[in-house]
Amino acid sequence: MNRHLTLHTRTTAKGAVIELTGELDHRTAPQVRAALPGAGLRAGQQLVLDLAGLTFCDSSGITVLIAARNHALAADATIALAAVPDHLHRTFRIVGLEHVFPIHPTAGAAEAAWRPTTG
Repeated sequence: MNRHLTLHTRTTAKGAVIELTGELDHRTAPQVRAALPGAGLRAGQQLVLDLAGLTFCDSSGITVLIAARNHALAADATIALAAVPDHLHRTFRIVGLEHVFPIHPTAGAAEAAWRPTTG
């Protein structure tokens, strides 16, 4: 099976948005982890992971989401998940990610809900 993931990063005044499309698993998780430092996240900003295009996520994918959270916290920033597909939302609920990440219906909603963490 050919597992493929594409990611697109864009920067807003509020922080970085990383859009993930495809399968987030043990083969593709390193690609996401490697992209985190390049997101240019600064203190007080927010990292949004837009999962609208994610078709699969295994435990390695969940681990890299936690790594992204740790990256954001190390930068004194926040993180949010956006557009979690229904088939993944149940898994995220089972493993407790809804207690770890704010989850929004869209990246735009996540950006609108953002409040600076420093001031």
